[in-house]
Amino acid sequence: MKLVIHPPVEAARLEKITAAAGPMQVVNAATEAEAVAALADADAFFGKITPPLLAVARRLRWVQTATASLEHYVFPALVDHPCTLTNMRGLFSDNIADQVMGYVICFARNLHIYIRNQMSAKWAPVGGEAERVGFATGPAHVTAIDRAHKNLADLTLGVIGLGAIGSEIARRALAFSMRVVGVDPVREAAPEGVAALWRSERLPDLLGQSDFVVIAAPHTPRTEKLFRRPQFRQMKRDGFFINIGRGAIVDLTDLVAALEAKEIAGAALDVFETEPLPAGHPLWRFENVILTPHVAGYSPRIAERHLGLLLDNVRRFVAGEPLRNVVNKAEWF
Repeated sequence: MKLVIHPPVEAARLEKITAAAGPMQVVNAATEAEAVAALADADAFFGKITPPLLAVARRLRWVQTATASLEHYVFPALVDHPCTLTNMRGLFSDNIADQVMGYVICFARNLHIYIRNQMSAKWAPVGGEAERVGFATGPAHVTAIDRAHKNLADLTLGVIGLGAIGSEIARRALAFSMRVVGVDPVREAAPEGVAALWRSERLPDLLGQSDFVVIAAPHTPRTEKLFRRPQFRQMKRDGFFINIGRGAIVDLTDLVAALEAKEIAGAALDVFETEPLPAGHPLWRFENVILTPHVAGYSPRIAERHLGLLLDNVRRFVAGEPLRNVVNKAEWF
């Protein structure tokens, strides 16, 4: 058996991959020409497969991507090819879920406003200083400040896509005693504690019930431009929108229009239709929007997990065992 790697990996990773491969030959192809030559009789491939590379692979049975996302990876010939495709999903779930809860807490407790106020030494509780409760009377009634600072346990978080990332988001939201609902096109059973799991056609129900709407879905032919103006109008007017899935799922022009019309309370985005988001884009000017530069999946743990999954699948392939993270090539996930 033979495994071809292209683009090539550095010596330290190559040594570990070769050890995991055991009797399987490993070719670390430095150039596309080397990869073409080696793929003629290769059984497996790790890296970025392209139409020219696939065309020469006469007995290829397995392709391992280096990424979790597949919209930039699949092409018609690969979809039609009998090889098994596996990806790197599951490596980023905890970190991305942590970031989502960061957004949720920021909006619920107005931290995004107070951080901006701090920069100008501005003391201004949301709800108004005049509404502050005095020490003599105590909190005898609900004030405007109270109403402006949400109690998470009273709120519903809706997750679009209850895969590895969506499930971790749900688990963290449940730890804050939030009610969690979700939609997913394939999942049959709801994760423990999730109040409702619906098929994709029930998306309007999720939008109408959720105080926070979180996109945790991949970019697929079905999810591209899933969020347009009608979807924002189906949300609660005091609801917040969060996207850590893929930028292509959300039409940013429609999101801007929804924010300007105050059809939603705010938004947090880590992914965008165009990256970097252009400096002149109107999203930069909204005080009720949090923008982060596609960093939710980063942490010091990712590289070790990435290598660990690759090595495990190499061992499984050699042993003839089921591979992890097999994807539906036609659906891109």
